[in-house]
Amino acid sequence: MRWLVGWSSTAAGAWGGSAGSVGYDGRHDADAAYGGQVGYEGETLQPVGSHLLWGDPDPLWAVGDWRPDEVRVVSVDAQNRIAVLGTCGATDDQLRIGLSAARGGALRHLTAWPGSYTAIVRVGRRLTVCGDLAGVRPVFHTPWAGGTAYATAALPLADLVEANLDFGHLAALLAAPDVPAALHDSTPYDGVRRVPPGHALILRAGAREIAGYEPVASLAVAAPPADPDSAVDAVRDALVEAVRARLSAPRHVPDIDPGPVPGMGPAERRAARGMPMPGIGADLSGGPASGTLALLAAGLPGMPGTLLGHGTGAGERLLAVTFNDLAVGGDEDELERAGALAANPRLHHVVAAGAEETLPYADMDGPLTDEPGPSLVTVARHRARLAAGSADHFTGYGARQVLDAHPARLADLLMDRKRRHLVRPVAALTKADGSVLVPARVYGAARRLARTPYRAGVEGLAERLLHRRFGSDDSGGALGASLAALTWGGAGPAARWLTGEALAEVSVRLQSAAHRAGGGPGQRPGDYRARAALTRHAMDLRVLEQAAEIRSQRLHAPFLDNQVVRACRALPETLRVQPGARAAILRTVLKGAGVTDLPPGWGAPSQASASAAARAGLRMAIDPLLNLFEAPLLAEAGLIEARVVRRALRAAAAGEPLPLDGLADLISLEIWLRRLLSRRGTCWTGTPARARAVPAGIAPQRRAVSSGG
Repeated sequence: MRWLVGWSSTAAGAWGGSAGSVGYDGRHDADAAYGGQVGYEGETLQPVGSHLLWGDPDPLWAVGDWRPDEVRVVSVDAQNRIAVLGTCGATDDQLRIGLSAARGGALRHLTAWPGSYTAIVRVGRRLTVCGDLAGVRPVFHTPWAGGTAYATAALPLADLVEANLDFGHLAALLAAPDVPAALHDSTPYDGVRRVPPGHALILRAGAREIAGYEPVASLAVAAPPADPDSAVDAVRDALVEAVRARLSAPRHVPDIDPGPVPGMGPAERRAARGMPMPGIGADLSGGPASGTLALLAAGLPGMPGTLLGHGTGAGERLLAVTFNDLAVGGDEDELERAGALAANPRLHHVVAAGAEETLPYADMDGPLTDEPGPSLVTVARHRARLAAGSADHFTGYGARQVLDAHPARLADLLMDRKRRHLVRPVAALTKADGSVLVPARVYGAARRLARTPYRAGVEGLAERLLHRRFGSDDSGGALGASLAALTWGGAGPAARWLTGEALAEVSVRLQSAAHRAGGGPGQRPGDYRARAALTRHAMDLRVLEQAAEIRSQRLHAPFLDNQVVRACRALPETLRVQPGARAAILRTVLKGAGVTDLPPGWGAPSQASASAAARAGLRMAIDPLLNLFEAPLLAEAGLIEARVVRRALRAAAAGEPLPLDGLADLISLEIWLRRLLSRRGTCWTGTPARARAVPAGIAPQRRAVSSGG
């Protein structure tokens, strides 16, 4: 894991320091003091394994295995500095311009450079920490020592204040994971808060403020009509710049290979030792998102993708990795398309085969992540694929969330009086379902949502949870999913297994959020639901990145960069809702970049079923899972009844049609709780008895769980 952490104190000189210490950038001045409070037994209170970026009175550290080019600090003088951590395509001069703009309050300018990064600006005693639009690089904060501590990870702050678990947040994470009103700004740790995506944390001498830097569309006036061609061109330009920012960064070679192993080639040896290949690589699943990034990365001028004998450093080909699931199968068409794409001489194709040991639930051992997430049960599959990848590896995560139309956008079209654009998506649902009643049902649900105020929608969900009514429609497949999504918020797939007390607590949180929001979030329901789905996906990607991390490897998800997200949000809704819109947009993007030779069927919906792999993994791991829920921590917390979940696991393994993603949510949260409570270390030195989060463990809950504020 890598994060930054710091605090803003109430007054200058509140903390001790040793003037003249050397900071991360090598400066040797009074401002580069160690930036820590003298803790117990004379130790300095500072993060373990940290590098100081600047010192007292408002210190900032970078913690973890950051590469040298991933941490940049640009100073105008001792009181005005900007730090950028991550992959950022801005030059030093552009960073100075951004610092000047931030001094005048122009925060959005700090988020408009290509790449994925966190920007922190120090102007005197004012600190500004910018989160991203998707939520893959969040910012957290908590009151501490009369001021405010902040970080890009929640666990260090929980260790600092010895935070207990927020059982209300955990209940909401299971009952309504896609509803921002249920989660609000809470985290799994009581008292540690999250800055919403598209917002910045501003600290002035310990006092905190949350400020949004992104304009929100008006509900009263429809957005001006956007030109589809110009919007797609903007997506192409943003994606090309995002890929170019990664390619222009310095190359990193993993640790030196210690030597040959009999019977193993170099690639097999590296994979067995958990070491990626040097250079640039990308996923190549046969789908449109990963294929687009692989072809863009291989086709841009410079390395990789330079043909042998053409230019300096020629001969480096982009490493394209395809995962072949031998245990389940069913993805032969995608493998064939991936092989056709990999025939490009700029690509070096590697197929990572996965057998039963890479099924979901096959390997439930792993590192503690900052937060829980469903990806914890599928880590073995991702690690097998990433181990065959490169030191810098492109992934197509987020493309579906930023390009596809959430079903609730049909209500947005009705609000804007664009009924004729509903014809094609409704016709596609009718063809998939085979019922002549589909158009009336979909139109009726979209019309109800368009006429339902936000407050009424959230209160309706609270009422359904309280009375254990988890679905208003009994249809399955694409139609059932679409009808269920045509609301302001829906119950999560794990809600049916929660106790009545846990559901009552989530209901109370929703009702409080509905009253707190007043008139609503200021967005149309489809746009609101799409942003919530993107945030949820980004949170799970962050968990996956930490759980499946390969040493010396960086995962890159250009579709989640700020500029790409902005360009995708500017796409007209009438274009999004058309069947096959994502593949058509990406095909146009590739055509504009000079790539036209795509295999037949490229962009077709995947026929490989993730549920088949999940069910196969559940059947194989049923005994360990039953043991896991013999005396679960979730039951001690009052969130579930162990016998109910064990019965559901047996039924799902026997083939009954239960929501497997809901079981994955329960299992991943139980695994995460056990890892959290079994840890021995802490993120800080100088704390009493090496204080850490959840010091007292989980106390049995005999009443409705606490909301944590």
